[in-house]
Amino acid sequence: MTKLEELKEAVRRLSREELAHFRDWFMEFDASSWDREFEEDVAQGKLERFAEEALEDLRHGRCRDL
Repeated sequence: MTKLEELKEAVRRLSREELAHFRDWFMEFDASSWDREFEEDVAQGKLERFAEEALEDLRHGRCRDL
């Protein structure tokens, strides 16, 4: 059995209360993980192209207020 299969089985065995706590924990864990990845991408300049495209669109009037 793989680690993922073991984890799935363990989650299936959780009580409703335990599952609620796990869900809350996982949502926070997942959000924090995504935030770290995003910050690393920004620090490495991986998003510069998108920023430049957005600024170019703004300069050429291809934007509108939301």
